[in-house]
Amino acid sequence: MAKKSEARNVIYLACTECKERTYTTDKNKKNDPGRLELKKYCPRCRVHTLHKETK
Repeated sequence: MAKKSEARNVIYLACTECKERTYTTDKNKKNDPGRLELKKYCPRCRVHTLHKETK
C-alpha cells in the first residue's frame, strides 16, 4: 500500500464574503507554497464567490 505523504495537507476554503468555511481539499505544500484561491459556490450567500485558503 502507498503511504500518505507528509507534503500533502488538508486545507479549508473560506468564503471571502461571509467567512464561512464550506469546502475542504488537500494540496501539496512543496508544489504550491502560496495560498490557494478558487471561485466556488457559497451555499450561505447563494452565489459564486472567491474562496481563499484558511488555517
